[in-house]
Amino acid sequence: MKKEQFIFCPLGGSGEIGMNMNLYAYGKEDDQKWIIVDMGVTFADDSIPGIDLIYPDPGFILEKKEDLLGIVLTHAHEDHIGSVAHIWPELKCKIYATPFTAVLIKEKFKEKKIDISKSLEIVQLNGRIELGPFEIDFVTLTHSILEPNGLSIKTPAGLVLHTGDWKVDPNPLIGNNIDEKKLREIGKKNVIAMVCDSTNVFSPGRAGSESDVRESLLKIMEKKDKRIIVTSFASNVARMESIFYCAKKTNRQISLVGRSMNRIYKAAKQCGYLKDIINPIDPKDAKKVSRNKIIYLCTGSQGEPMGAMKRIINETHPEVFLESGDTIIFSSKIIPGNEKKLYQLHNEIVKKNIEIITEENAFVHVSGHPNRDDLKDMYGWVKPKCIIPVHGEHRHMIEHVNFAKEMQIPQTLQIENGDIVRLYPGNEPEIVDKAPSGRMYLDGSVGVSEDSKSIKDRKNLSLNGYLEVTLIVTNNGKIKKPVISYKGIPEDEVSETFIFDMEDEISNICRTFSLGNKNQEKNLIESLKQNCRRIVKAKTGKKPYTNINIARI
Repeated sequence: MKKEQFIFCPLGGSGEIGMNMNLYAYGKEDDQKWIIVDMGVTFADDSIPGIDLIYPDPGFILEKKEDLLGIVLTHAHEDHIGSVAHIWPELKCKIYATPFTAVLIKEKFKEKKIDISKSLEIVQLNGRIELGPFEIDFVTLTHSILEPNGLSIKTPAGLVLHTGDWKVDPNPLIGNNIDEKKLREIGKKNVIAMVCDSTNVFSPGRAGSESDVRESLLKIMEKKDKRIIVTSFASNVARMESIFYCAKKTNRQISLVGRSMNRIYKAAKQCGYLKDIINPIDPKDAKKVSRNKIIYLCTGSQGEPMGAMKRIINETHPEVFLESGDTIIFSSKIIPGNEKKLYQLHNEIVKKNIEIITEENAFVHVSGHPNRDDLKDMYGWVKPKCIIPVHGEHRHMIEHVNFAKEMQIPQTLQIENGDIVRLYPGNEPEIVDKAPSGRMYLDGSVGVSEDSKSIKDRKNLSLNGYLEVTLIVTNNGKIKKPVISYKGIPEDEVSETFIFDMEDEISNICRTFSLGNKNQEKNLIESLKQNCRRIVKAKTGKKPYTNINIARI
């Protein structure tokens, strides 16, 4: 008789920072019920032209959607909720989230003109839900966003703590403190595994408190006598409140700039946060305020092309402008991979004689993820039998395994996306199989696979340019002089030469094919593609994307 199994399988977020998506299953091998924990995105770089968002390929769980009991969200960061609105229409299951996360989820579905109200279940802080064999307790933690939750996932086979993103902040300023009492209670229940955040495992000591950043920001701002602009992650509501606090203490007004900054502000207010702050003013009105009496809080801390910060520096923002002597504070961490575009932005700022303050030269940011001493605390409270590192690149996860061993954790398991981990039965968790996993690209409003033809074509176009040849064929089968056009091919003095050579080559090739035969026409097109590309390659070193048209008149 087959035994029930307790299964864990990450489809995103293991071996990378971002794009988190985790599956849990319970039941006999041929009759398992599933839940999804988080559904995030990561952001594309310049190597994938035309793509902004990347999310996990949900193919594996789509095949099991009849046995899917729901999506449970730990918190509202994009790398945990960013793909829900893209994937859910194929799943159409219940979504469970605490109030603040739920407000932002509603907004995402509203943008896609989907009414999610009947499928979205709001869970109160420290609440509990039961989904088939899963008894899930939400555990209040501290992080860099409101309402971060760990999940105690209990089945008849045992209990797993899925930490989500967290740190130990003794004074988070907004929201509740980490629920140490509940974590200690969980630690008494024989935790078979803790699936744990690995982001800051290389960092000694503690991540630090938001209250310390607030005091540092205030000291910096008190010394400034011109315009101040602060850019930060819009989702960091505690940081937002700190900037409001500093504005009040320095007798300045504050203005919010950027769509996401305003969206998060409204969501926080709706959920009962940000009660004791001054009212922000519209950027249009802020223009009338003297330079030493205004603070702008804006998006674009990572140098995003459409972020408010970039637009302000490029002088394309309709309402906000800066002058020599003003100060910009980047109250955020540089996300790995963004260094180049962010340093370019920094250079543009200093060329305008505007002072720039970052985490590199002042204390203006603390991380939302656990340093080594934070991890020690969590190990001590929860007392897991096994640590399964997630939310990190491979180097982070390997280091987390090593650190857990140093801390005398009985078992560790290093995994990557697609690994099917059997938590029970067995003496310890082990990888037993591999699920298909991969990436989907949001191409405009369409989700496409990473090997999509549109992506391949666009990469080719961006690297090698475009060549188009149109053959005009008359009624009697004669071919007129071909029309040749191109983009992105080096011209210089070679352009005329390769055009003449191409015309000759086209003429020679056309003589060997019958245009009245469909199969021969297809072969002609392929032959022209290869030979035209060869000529351009010989003359310019480029092998362009080539298109051949046959027009009959």
